[in-house]
Amino acid sequence: MLPSSHHPILLTSLLGLLPLAAPAQTNAVPDRQVGTWLIGTVVLPGGPKHWGGYAEVQTRANGLGRQFFYTELKGGVSYDVAKNFTLMLAGGRYSTADYRDLSAGPLNVEGRLWQQLTLTQLTSRLKLEHRYRMEERWFRFRDDVVPAGQRRYRTRLRYRFNTLLPLNHPTFTDHTVFLTVYDEVFFNPRGPFFERNRLFAGLGYQFDKHLTVQAGWLNQANYTAASYRQNVFTPQTTVAKNNVALSVIYRLSRKASTAPPEFVPSQPD
Repeated sequence: MLPSSHHPILLTSLLGLLPLAAPAQTNAVPDRQVGTWLIGTVVLPGGPKHWGGYAEVQTRANGLGRQFFYTELKGGVSYDVAKNFTLMLAGGRYSTADYRDLSAGPLNVEGRLWQQLTLTQLTSRLKLEHRYRMEERWFRFRDDVVPAGQRRYRTRLRYRFNTLLPLNHPTFTDHTVFLTVYDEVFFNPRGPFFERNRLFAGLGYQFDKHLTVQAGWLNQANYTAASYRQNVFTPQTTVAKNNVALSVIYRLSRKASTAPPEFVPSQPD
């Protein structure tokens, strides 16, 4: 059981997500079809010299296990400044296609580089994670008309607040069942400033120090800024979609001169 002294902490953390998840007064366009996210990650934890990293492959589908249209290949290098403070430099390739005609090739290919810092608060049971990220993004659209060799460029800021609660053990160890809830907001300096909101709630199982699996519900809402063109005002539009998210995290072993810190199985992306 979770000590009663930590109930207010958990309640406060979860209530803090509600304002971010609350729908804005916009033209809402819900997608009634449930999508699928599949994520596979390999993590190299920071060792005696604090350096680590990760690599990940991700694919998404418009329906449940069908109509796949999106892939991510990415990886990065991390440095543990302190026990609960990690910096990361990472990048990846992101490809979006039309699931109705995959043979035509991707509609858009994005190259991305980002800088990130993660702060983790480890109470006696509840784990809180604050993740801050700045992204540089280069796009190549299939039907876009731009000079040869050039790409469109954008930047974006992201913040994720993540909570993880082990259920059958006081800490994350072998055979640990846990709950995880996070909310992530995306900010575009060029507008719309509030570009996206991603809310996840799921259940995970840590088999041992290497293997962790998670499954849950993920809602992603994208926002299009209001516009006024040719004497016609169009309010902000929100397109939201529910997804089933399944992930596998494999943590590599490495030699350490001291006992490693508690591993918190947070999804790297």
